[in-house]
Amino acid sequence: MMADNKEAIKGGEFLIRETEAKDIFIPEEFSEEQKMMAQATQDFVEHEVKPLVERLEKGEYDLGATLLKKAGDLGLLGISIPEEYGGLGMNFNTSILIADVLGAAGSFSTTYGAHTGIGTLPILYYGTEEQKQKYVTKLATGEYVGCYCLTEPDAGSDANSGKSKAVLSSDKSHYVLNGQKMWISNAGYADLMIVFAKIDDDKRLSAFIVERAWDGITMNDEEVKLGIKGSSTRQVFFNDVKIPAENLLSTRENGFKIAVNILNIGRIKLGAGGIGGMKETINLSTQYAKERKQFKQPIANFGAIKYKLATMATKTFVTETLSYRAGQDIDDKTDALVAGGMEKNEAKLKGIAQFAIECSISKVHGSEVLAYIVDEGVQIYGGMGFSEDAPMARAYRDARITKIYEGTNEINRILIVDMLIKRAMKGQLDLMGPAWAVQKELTSVPDFASIDNTVLFAKEKLVIKNLKKAALMVSGGAVKKLEAKLGDEQEILMNVADMLIEIYAAESTLLRVEKLVGMKGEEACAGQIDMAKINLHHAVNIVNNAGKEALFAFSDGDEMRVMLLGLKRFTKIDPWNLKEARRRVANILIENGGYAF
Repeated sequence: MMADNKEAIKGGEFLIRETEAKDIFIPEEFSEEQKMMAQATQDFVEHEVKPLVERLEKGEYDLGATLLKKAGDLGLLGISIPEEYGGLGMNFNTSILIADVLGAAGSFSTTYGAHTGIGTLPILYYGTEEQKQKYVTKLATGEYVGCYCLTEPDAGSDANSGKSKAVLSSDKSHYVLNGQKMWISNAGYADLMIVFAKIDDDKRLSAFIVERAWDGITMNDEEVKLGIKGSSTRQVFFNDVKIPAENLLSTRENGFKIAVNILNIGRIKLGAGGIGGMKETINLSTQYAKERKQFKQPIANFGAIKYKLATMATKTFVTETLSYRAGQDIDDKTDALVAGGMEKNEAKLKGIAQFAIECSISKVHGSEVLAYIVDEGVQIYGGMGFSEDAPMARAYRDARITKIYEGTNEINRILIVDMLIKRAMKGQLDLMGPAWAVQKELTSVPDFASIDNTVLFAKEKLVIKNLKKAALMVSGGAVKKLEAKLGDEQEILMNVADMLIEIYAAESTLLRVEKLVGMKGEEACAGQIDMAKINLHHAVNIVNNAGKEALFAFSDGDEMRVMLLGLKRFTKIDPWNLKEARRRVANILIENGGYAF
């Protein structure tokens, strides 16, 4: 996908580098094989999962294990697991595609994600050959169900503060594990657990592969949760559990690194994993709006409803776009490292780590879009939306967890900026040069270069370029003013993160539509062009507001005045009739009976 690119983009580099449409992957480019896998997954959701939803919701948790086995029979548990371990050996972006489709599967999407992601990948990426042959082969088929035991009552976001301890026996043949874990998805029927604990008096976590059948493992009853009620979630207790020494995963004290890298994978999959639910909600909301009549006409005719439908579709299109852009960048980096001689699993981890910033962006954007869409779905359904007899109540409850697990959105926002600054400090990204250039531009005469209005998105790309300058100005100003204290100013970090998220999302969407127009022509992409422009106006507003909040927090006097003027200059966009654009997008949904992009 990046063959014509003079140099593959680095993670976070979108802020300082102009990307061309030909250099990003878009969902319309999925191969026939990938589309067939997506269709098989869709069929599985429709024919196997949905008929069991009510039973799952009422506490028949073991059905989750049954469904995982059926998914394993179809190959859906081993999408990106190499063939020698019982998988299909497909690329990372394909695994994102399957997570996307399964987003319409309600609670089961959590069951599936916990098994195929955090329950399997630590062994695949960090295990010995013997561990992979023994365990991954069974996880890939569904013979074993996996789960991941990291969180403790006093160790959530601060995972390394966990108190679970493993003591190495005097003959070094085994470890004795004691501890408590909570919020463990799939715990009720998991055969295999990835458990994190400190060995003896170590400062950092280690990871272990623990079999459920071993003595000393007990559990609390199933948690009664707000949402994802059909997924098994339990507390797990380890009381003098003997773990063979060969079941240490990776090296001693490498557990925290394992957790961080596996969570990066989970973050982008979670961001994309809501897309199926977004589309399902849009389809149901559109159909309901066409059928529900008030004032002698369908409510779909009303502007207020069209606004909601169009905004829901636009946000979904954007989440889909940025997730697959990042997913393919990870694959391209992995392929380049393998071509350079690196072992494949190490290359995958390096590729994912390279785009950890984009993984967090996907997680935050996708989870918050899903939350927005299900909320609007309830609103479109009105009183029925509040009833458990209609589908919106469950969708609303299920969506709420996505802003919490795989690292809260607050943690991910802080990580986005923290990772960017650390890469700049290490010389991996040249942020200071562009930031200094923007500072000089603040006191110079604005450049009124002519724009070729016959070129698609010529004006919009200039807007993106200026939004990047706004983010560089604000983040550079904060680093200069606060220095080491910036890490304590979480509100400012989250302001900057909001700017970066919207810039990446808006640029990705413009590039996708530009590439799509090149494939199909402008007339066939009229709705997508409207959505790209709608989203850009939204991004400008967010960048402006977040930028002002940050500037108010760390600057004052002439310095603030100059940067506020700069922010105003960098967040200009020509007036455009957003109302009519949204109505055009909504009409496409109404005509097609649902999401049609």
